[in-house]
Amino acid sequence: MALLRAAVDAQCPRFVFASSGGAIYGRARRLPSREADQAKPLSPYGAAKLACEGYLGMFSRTFGVHFVALRYGNVYGPFQDGTGEAGLVAITANRLLQGKAPQITGDGGQTRDFTYVADVAAANIAALTTRFQGALNIGTGLATSVTEVVTTLAGLAGFQGRAEHLDGRPGEVRSNYLSPARAARHLSWEAQVTLADGLATTYQSFAGVS
Repeated sequence: MALLRAAVDAQCPRFVFASSGGAIYGRARRLPSREADQAKPLSPYGAAKLACEGYLGMFSRTFGVHFVALRYGNVYGPFQDGTGEAGLVAITANRLLQGKAPQITGDGGQTRDFTYVADVAAANIAALTTRFQGALNIGTGLATSVTEVVTTLAGLAGFQGRAEHLDGRPGEVRSNYLSPARAARHLSWEAQVTLADGLATTYQSFAGVS
């Protein structure tokens, strides 16, 4: 709200908001999720992102603020914090580099749209000049399982052991990935970095390999 008020006072021509395609749709009835699908978040994080999009709409109607809400997939890449509770790639890379077994919550079959940070940055730059107003999914359009990500990182680390399995989280979405078709149309954007290349670059950055 403070940023939006400041944008109005400064006569800012465009407001780009970092929303979440990974959390805002909830248990989607169809996949990949599209922007026209009803948002039914299952977490406070997703509900907060949806509420912010509501504020954006209100400021647009009332004050004429032009906005774009970018609904990111599961963003990963170099310099991500791997010490918190979120960020599968960063947390797994950290554990492997410490000689610890990677951890998988639930059975590992959950799927997400893992999107490399450089692609997300490119979408933000494109959003600065678009005439489109509203929400845009920023993802690869591909579903990748947690097990696949952990297995790939373990291979990069040369880890030979087994992953530790933890209990699943209540209310966790089983499958989520995003249709990037609208972003391709309005931003001329699509993800360029493959998962294999993105994971390799990210792991090397955590390992300090240039």
